[in-house]
Amino acid sequence: MPRNTSSVDSAQGPRVPRHVAIIMDGNGRWAQAQGRPRVFGHTRGVDAVRATLQACGERGIEYLTLFAFSSENWRRPADEVSTLMKLFMTALRREVDKLVELGIRMRVVGDLSAFDPELRRVILESEQRTAANRRLNLTICANYGGRWDIAQAASRAASARRHGEAVAVSEDEIARNLALSFAPDPDLLIRTGGERRISNFLLWQLAYAELHFSDVLWPAFDAAELDRALAWYATRQRRFGMTGEQIGGATAVANVV
Repeated sequence: MPRNTSSVDSAQGPRVPRHVAIIMDGNGRWAQAQGRPRVFGHTRGVDAVRATLQACGERGIEYLTLFAFSSENWRRPADEVSTLMKLFMTALRREVDKLVELGIRMRVVGDLSAFDPELRRVILESEQRTAANRRLNLTICANYGGRWDIAQAASRAASARRHGEAVAVSEDEIARNLALSFAPDPDLLIRTGGERRISNFLLWQLAYAELHFSDVLWPAFDAAELDRALAWYATRQRRFGMTGEQIGGATAVANVV
C-alpha cells in the first residue's frame, strides 16, 4: 500500500476525505467576466478560501491544502505577481486571528527563499500563532512545484548519507523529506475553473487521490460546490491496486491501477 494514505474502506455509505487538496483556478477569468481587472478576482478568491475553511471544519475534514502560487506563476505579468504577493501578506495579517478562533493550524510550504523578507517574517509569525491549533490543518503551497518538491526531498535524503557512500534513495526516505511529510496523502483533489490537469501540484502525493474537476471558477466556489465534490468522492471505491472483491463490497468503478 502506498505511504501515508488514508485507511482503505469499503464504499458503503457516505465517507468524508481526511485530506482535501484544491487547485484554486479561475480568479482572473472570473474577474474578466465581471468586467474587472484580473487582480480583483484574486481579492475575491480570498473570500472563497475563507468560506471553504469554514465548510471543511464543519464537515470534519482534517487537512486542507491549497495551491496558492506555483513556481511557474512567476511568469505572469509583473504587476499581477506584485499584487499577488501584497495580497498574500495582507490576507495573512488579516486572517490569522480568525484562524486562531476557528482552531486552524496554518503552514506555508514551498521555496520561500524567493519571497521578500517581510513576507517570510509574516508567514513565520502566522505559523507560530496557529501552531497549537488542532481542528483543521491548513497548508498553503506558495512558490511550490511538485517536481521541485521531489527533487529537494531526494537531495535531502541523499545528503543524509555518509560522504562517499553509494546513494540508492528509497521511496520512504523521499517521503520523509517531502514538503508535506507531516500530512497524509490527499484523498481528494479538487480543481476549479474547468481545466483537467494537475499543473505540477503534489505530483508524489496525488498518486492515489481521487481527482474531481469543477467548472466553477474559484471566486464562485462555495459550500454547496464543496458538497458536490464530497458527494462524488463518496461514490468512489478506493482500491490502492487491489481488486474490488478484496476491498469488500460495492461495485467497482473504473479506476484500476
